[in-house]
Amino acid sequence: MIQAAVWHWIGPERYRAPSLGSLLFTMFSRKFHFSVLTYGAILGAGHALRYYRNYRDGELQRSQLSEQLTRAQLDVLKMQLHPHFLFNTLNTIAAMVRRDPRGAEEMIARLGELLRMTLESNARNEVTLRQELDFLEKYLEIEQTRFHDRLTIDREVDPHILEAQVPHLILQPIVENAIRHGIAKRAGAGRIRIAAERINGSLSLKVCDDGGGLRPGIAAETQKTSVGLANTRARLQQLYGEDHRFELDNAAGGGLEVSIIVPFRTL
Repeated sequence: MIQAAVWHWIGPERYRAPSLGSLLFTMFSRKFHFSVLTYGAILGAGHALRYYRNYRDGELQRSQLSEQLTRAQLDVLKMQLHPHFLFNTLNTIAAMVRRDPRGAEEMIARLGELLRMTLESNARNEVTLRQELDFLEKYLEIEQTRFHDRLTIDREVDPHILEAQVPHLILQPIVENAIRHGIAKRAGAGRIRIAAERINGSLSLKVCDDGGGLRPGIAAETQKTSVGLANTRARLQQLYGEDHRFELDNAAGGGLEVSIIVPFRTL
Protein backbone atom coordinates (compact mmCIF):
# COMPACT_ATOMS: atom_id res chain seq x y z
CA MET A 1 0.00 0.00 0.00
CA ILE A 2 2.76 2.42 0.91
CA GLN A 3 4.71 1.47 -2.18
CA ALA A 4 1.60 2.11 -4.33
CA ALA A 5 1.05 5.54 -2.72
CA VAL A 6 4.65 6.53 -3.40
CA TRP A 7 4.33 5.29 -6.96
CA HIS A 8 1.14 7.35 -7.41
CA TRP A 9 2.73 10.50 -5.88
CA ILE A 10 5.99 10.55 -7.84
CA GLY A 11 4.59 8.95 -10.91
CA PRO A 12 5.29 5.63 -12.48
CA GLU A 13 8.04 6.94 -14.68
CA ARG A 14 10.18 8.17 -11.73
CA TYR A 15 9.61 5.35 -9.18
CA ARG A 16 11.97 2.41 -9.05
CA ALA A 17 11.26 -0.42 -6.63
CA PRO A 18 14.32 -1.32 -4.57
CA SER A 19 15.98 -4.56 -5.48
CA LEU A 20 16.16 -7.53 -3.13
CA GLY A 21 19.91 -7.11 -2.87
CA SER A 22 19.66 -3.47 -1.84
CA LEU A 23 17.02 -4.29 0.74
CA LEU A 24 19.20 -7.05 2.24
CA PHE A 25 22.22 -4.75 2.25
CA THR A 26 20.25 -2.02 4.03
CA MET A 27 18.96 -4.44 6.68
CA PHE A 28 22.37 -6.02 7.15
CA SER A 29 24.20 -2.69 7.42
CA ARG A 30 21.72 -1.28 9.94
CA LYS A 31 21.54 -4.39 12.17
CA PHE A 32 25.05 -5.75 11.74
CA HIS A 33 26.52 -4.40 15.00
CA PHE A 34 23.51 -5.43 17.02
CA SER A 35 23.61 -8.92 15.51
CA VAL A 36 27.32 -9.27 16.22
CA LEU A 37 26.83 -8.19 19.83
CA THR A 38 23.90 -10.57 20.24
CA TYR A 39 25.86 -13.47 18.75
CA GLY A 40 28.87 -12.65 20.95
CA ALA A 41 26.70 -12.56 24.07
CA ILE A 42 25.11 -15.92 23.24
CA LEU A 43 28.50 -17.44 22.44
CA GLY A 44 30.04 -16.08 25.65
CA ALA A 45 27.14 -17.34 27.74
CA GLY A 46 27.50 -20.78 26.17
CA HIS A 47 31.24 -20.91 26.93
CA ALA A 48 30.64 -19.69 30.49
CA LEU A 49 27.98 -22.33 31.07
CA ARG A 50 30.21 -25.08 29.69
CA TYR A 51 33.14 -23.89 31.83
CA TYR A 52 30.93 -23.82 34.93
CA ARG A 53 29.67 -27.34 34.26
CA ASN A 54 33.21 -28.63 33.74
CA TYR A 55 34.34 -26.86 36.91
CA ARG A 56 31.41 -28.26 38.90
CA ASP A 57 32.04 -31.77 37.59
CA GLY A 58 35.74 -31.43 38.43
CA GLU A 59 34.98 -30.23 41.96
CA LEU A 60 32.57 -33.11 42.48
CA GLN A 61 35.14 -35.60 41.23
CA ARG A 62 37.86 -34.11 43.45
CA SER A 63 35.51 -34.21 46.44
CA GLN A 64 34.66 -37.86 45.77
CA LEU A 65 38.33 -38.77 45.39
CA SER A 66 39.18 -36.94 48.61
CA GLU A 67 36.39 -38.77 50.45
CA GLN A 68 37.56 -42.11 49.07
CA LEU A 69 41.13 -41.35 50.12
CA THR A 70 40.05 -40.40 53.63
CA ARG A 71 37.97 -43.58 53.93
CA ALA A 72 40.89 -45.68 52.67
CA GLN A 73 43.23 -44.07 55.20
CA LEU A 74 40.75 -44.73 58.00
CA ASP A 75 40.40 -48.34 56.89
CA VAL A 76 44.19 -48.74 57.00
CA LEU A 77 44.29 -47.32 60.52
CA LYS A 78 41.55 -49.71 61.65
CA MET A 79 43.41 -52.62 60.08
CA GLN A 80 46.49 -51.61 62.09
CA LEU A 81 44.45 -51.44 65.28
CA HIS A 82 42.70 -54.81 65.02
CA PRO A 83 45.85 -56.99 64.90
CA HIS A 84 47.35 -54.95 67.76
CA PHE A 85 44.27 -55.52 69.89
CA LEU A 86 44.07 -59.22 68.95
CA PHE A 87 47.77 -59.79 69.60
CA ASN A 88 47.60 -58.26 73.08
CA THR A 89 44.43 -60.16 73.98
CA LEU A 90 45.87 -63.49 72.83
CA ASN A 91 49.00 -62.81 74.89
CA THR A 92 46.78 -62.22 77.91
CA ILE A 93 44.96 -65.52 77.30
CA ALA A 94 48.23 -67.42 76.74
CA ALA A 95 49.56 -66.17 80.07
CA MET A 96 46.49 -67.64 81.84
CA VAL A 97 46.27 -71.05 80.16
CA ARG A 98 48.33 -72.89 82.75
CA ARG A 99 47.57 -70.71 85.74
CA ASP A 100 43.81 -70.48 85.26
CA PRO A 101 42.53 -72.78 82.47
CA ARG A 102 38.88 -72.04 83.20
CA GLY A 103 39.51 -68.30 83.15
CA ALA A 104 41.39 -68.65 79.86
CA GLU A 105 38.44 -70.55 78.40
CA GLU A 106 36.06 -67.77 79.45
CA MET A 107 38.37 -65.18 77.89
CA ILE A 108 38.43 -67.07 74.58
CA ALA A 109 34.62 -67.11 74.50
CA ARG A 110 34.50 -63.38 75.20
CA LEU A 111 37.17 -62.72 72.59
CA GLY A 112 34.97 -64.51 70.05
CA GLU A 113 32.10 -62.19 70.98
CA LEU A 114 34.38 -59.19 70.59
CA LEU A 115 35.48 -60.29 67.14
CA ARG A 116 31.85 -60.80 66.11
CA MET A 117 30.99 -57.26 67.22
CA THR A 118 34.02 -55.93 65.37
CA LEU A 119 32.97 -57.61 62.12
CA GLU A 120 29.40 -56.32 62.42
CA SER A 121 30.57 -52.69 62.58
CA ASN A 122 33.73 -53.04 60.50
CA ALA A 123 32.32 -51.05 57.56
CA ARG A 124 31.53 -48.02 59.73
CA ASN A 125 34.00 -45.47 60.96
CA GLU A 126 31.53 -44.09 63.51
CA VAL A 127 29.11 -45.87 65.83
CA THR A 128 26.88 -44.73 68.66
CA LEU A 129 28.39 -44.21 72.09
CA ARG A 130 26.12 -47.00 73.30
CA GLN A 131 27.67 -49.46 70.81
CA GLU A 132 31.18 -48.30 71.67
CA LEU A 133 30.55 -48.81 75.39
CA ASP A 134 29.04 -52.26 74.73
CA PHE A 135 32.19 -53.26 72.87
CA LEU A 136 34.35 -51.81 75.64
CA GLU A 137 32.36 -53.74 78.24
CA LYS A 138 33.17 -57.04 76.49
CA TYR A 139 36.85 -56.11 76.47
CA LEU A 140 36.75 -55.19 80.17
CA GLU A 141 35.19 -58.56 80.99
CA ILE A 142 38.31 -60.18 79.52
CA GLU A 143 40.62 -57.95 81.54
CA GLN A 144 38.66 -58.41 84.77
CA THR A 145 38.89 -62.18 84.31
CA ARG A 146 42.63 -61.63 84.23
CA PHE A 147 42.96 -59.16 87.13
CA HIS A 148 39.95 -60.12 89.26
CA ASP A 149 39.62 -57.67 92.14
CA ARG A 150 42.83 -55.87 91.21
CA LEU A 151 40.91 -53.90 88.58
CA THR A 152 38.05 -51.56 89.45
CA ILE A 153 36.14 -49.69 86.76
CA ASP A 154 34.17 -46.52 87.52
CA ARG A 155 31.69 -45.43 84.84
CA GLU A 156 30.35 -41.89 84.69
CA VAL A 157 28.31 -41.71 81.49
CA ASP A 158 25.35 -39.42 80.93
CA PRO A 159 22.53 -41.75 79.75
CA HIS A 160 21.06 -38.98 77.57
CA ILE A 161 24.04 -38.96 75.18
CA LEU A 162 24.25 -42.66 74.32
CA GLU A 163 23.12 -42.06 70.72
CA ALA A 164 25.96 -39.63 70.01
CA GLN A 165 28.29 -40.65 67.19
CA VAL A 166 31.88 -41.59 68.14
CA PRO A 167 34.74 -43.19 66.19
CA HIS A 168 34.56 -46.97 66.24
CA LEU A 169 37.11 -48.52 68.65
CA ILE A 170 38.08 -45.13 70.07
CA LEU A 171 37.89 -46.07 73.76
CA GLN A 172 39.26 -49.62 73.78
CA PRO A 173 42.90 -48.80 72.91
CA ILE A 174 42.93 -45.98 75.48
CA VAL A 175 41.56 -48.20 78.22
CA GLU A 176 43.96 -50.95 77.16
CA ASN A 177 46.84 -48.48 77.46
CA ALA A 178 45.64 -47.46 80.94
CA ILE A 179 45.47 -51.10 82.06
CA ARG A 180 48.84 -51.96 80.56
CA HIS A 181 50.74 -49.00 82.00
CA GLY A 182 48.63 -47.99 84.98
CA ILE A 183 47.41 -51.32 86.41
CA ALA A 184 49.44 -54.29 85.16
CA LYS A 185 52.80 -52.94 86.37
CA ARG A 186 51.71 -52.45 89.97
CA ALA A 187 51.37 -55.07 92.66
CA GLY A 188 48.22 -53.68 94.25
CA ALA A 189 44.77 -52.88 92.96
CA GLY A 190 44.11 -50.13 90.47
CA ARG A 191 41.17 -48.05 89.33
CA ILE A 192 40.11 -46.72 85.93
CA ARG A 193 37.43 -44.08 85.43
CA ILE A 194 35.54 -43.80 82.14
CA ALA A 195 33.48 -40.63 81.72
CA ALA A 196 31.34 -39.20 78.92
CA GLU A 197 29.31 -35.99 78.90
CA ARG A 198 27.99 -33.35 76.56
CA ILE A 199 29.53 -29.90 76.87
CA ASN A 200 27.52 -27.45 74.73
CA GLY A 201 27.99 -28.69 71.16
CA SER A 202 30.81 -31.11 71.96
CA LEU A 203 31.12 -34.64 73.30
CA SER A 204 33.75 -35.11 76.00
CA LEU A 205 35.28 -38.55 76.62
CA LYS A 206 37.78 -39.18 79.41
CA VAL A 207 39.75 -42.19 80.60
CA CYS A 208 41.69 -41.81 83.85
CA ASP A 209 43.84 -44.29 85.74
CA ASP A 210 45.56 -44.05 89.12
CA GLY A 211 48.91 -45.38 87.92
CA GLY A 212 52.22 -43.58 87.71
CA GLY A 213 51.19 -41.08 85.03
CA LEU A 214 53.71 -39.60 82.63
CA ARG A 215 57.13 -40.60 83.86
CA PRO A 216 59.40 -37.71 84.88
CA GLY A 217 62.64 -37.35 82.97
CA ILE A 218 61.19 -38.80 79.76
CA ALA A 219 59.75 -36.54 77.11
CA ALA A 220 55.96 -36.55 77.17
CA GLU A 221 55.74 -37.02 73.41
CA THR A 222 57.87 -40.16 73.66
CA GLN A 223 55.37 -41.64 76.09
CA LYS A 224 52.40 -40.80 73.84
CA THR A 225 53.49 -42.76 70.77
CA SER A 226 52.18 -46.25 71.55
CA VAL A 227 50.40 -47.98 68.68
CA GLY A 228 46.96 -47.48 70.23
CA LEU A 229 47.45 -43.81 71.08
CA ALA A 230 49.18 -42.93 67.80
CA ASN A 231 46.41 -44.70 65.90
CA THR A 232 43.74 -42.87 67.88
CA ARG A 233 45.35 -39.51 67.19
CA ALA A 234 45.58 -40.22 63.45
CA ARG A 235 41.97 -41.41 63.19
CA LEU A 236 40.65 -38.33 65.00
CA GLN A 237 42.60 -36.12 62.62
CA GLN A 238 41.19 -37.93 59.60
CA LEU A 239 37.60 -37.80 60.85
CA TYR A 240 37.44 -34.29 62.33
CA GLY A 241 40.44 -32.32 61.11
CA GLU A 242 41.09 -29.46 63.51
CA ASP A 243 37.62 -29.78 65.05
CA HIS A 244 38.71 -32.06 67.88
CA ARG A 245 41.02 -32.26 70.90
CA PHE A 246 43.12 -35.19 72.07
CA GLU A 247 45.15 -34.58 75.21
CA LEU A 248 47.17 -36.64 77.67
CA ASP A 249 48.19 -35.22 81.00
CA ASN A 250 48.87 -36.20 84.60
CA ALA A 251 45.64 -36.28 86.60
CA ALA A 252 45.29 -34.03 89.63
CA GLY A 253 45.08 -36.98 92.04
CA GLY A 254 47.82 -38.97 90.30
CA GLY A 255 47.80 -41.20 87.27
CA LEU A 256 47.14 -40.36 83.64
CA GLU A 257 44.10 -38.66 82.16
CA VAL A 258 43.27 -38.99 78.46
CA SER A 259 40.73 -36.49 77.14
CA ILE A 260 38.96 -36.54 73.77
CA ILE A 261 36.58 -33.84 72.60
CA VAL A 262 34.72 -34.21 69.29
CA PRO A 263 31.63 -32.54 67.80
CA PHE A 264 28.39 -33.79 69.32
CA ARG A 265 26.15 -35.22 66.62
CA THR A 266 23.57 -37.97 66.21
CA LEU A 267 22.06 -39.68 63.17
